[in-house]
Amino acid sequence: MKIGILAVQGDFAAHAAMLAGMGVETVEVRAPEDLADCDGLILPGGESTTQLQFLQEEGLYEAIKKFAAEDKAIFGTCAGAILLATEVKNPPQESLGLLDMTVLRNGYGRQVHSDVVSGPSTLKKDPLEMVFIRGPIFERIGSGVDVLAEFAGKPALVRKAHILAAAFHPELTDDTTVHQHFLELAAENSNRSALAR
Repeated sequence: MKIGILAVQGDFAAHAAMLAGMGVETVEVRAPEDLADCDGLILPGGESTTQLQFLQEEGLYEAIKKFAAEDKAIFGTCAGAILLATEVKNPPQESLGLLDMTVLRNGYGRQVHSDVVSGPSTLKKDPLEMVFIRGPIFERIGSGVDVLAEFAGKPALVRKAHILAAAFHPELTDDTTVHQHFLELAAENSNRSALAR
C-alpha cells in the first residue's frame, strides 16, 4: 500500500513519520502525477487558503476530486478537513466539497499553544487523545456522515464512505488508531480494485 501526503506546508512530515512507523510507504504529493499509484491521500494541517491556492494552481484541485470519484480514501486533518467540507465559514472559503458538512475556520480560537485533550470515540474503548492547534469546528454534519469522535460536545472526527476528516492532529500523538482506520478505508478500495481486475 502507498499513501500520498499533500506536501505544500504544514505537518506533512509528521504524517509520513507515523505511517513509516506503521510500515506504510508514503509519497509526497505536489503534482497530479504524484497521485498515480496512491491507494489513499492525506491532506494535512497548515493554512487552508494557502493549500487551496496551491491545489488550484498546480492542477491538484481537479485531480483530487477525480481521486475521490474513484472511491480512493482521503483523510483531511485540521486545514485538510476544511478543504474537504462542502461549506466553509468564519471566514468563507472555497473547498473541494467532498464531505457534506459545514466547518467554521478558527473555530477553537486562535490559541498559539496546543490543547491536548481526550474524548470518546467509536474506534477504541479508551478515550482518544486529540491535539488541537487552532482547530476548525465541525458545525453541521450532513446525512450519512458518521461521527467517530467528539470533543466539547462537537464532532471532532467524521467519516462518510472513504472520506475521513479530523479537526485535530492525530499525527502529533503516539496513538495510531486514527491512521489505522484510514489505512483500512484505503485497503477496502484497493481490494475492490484488485477484484475488479
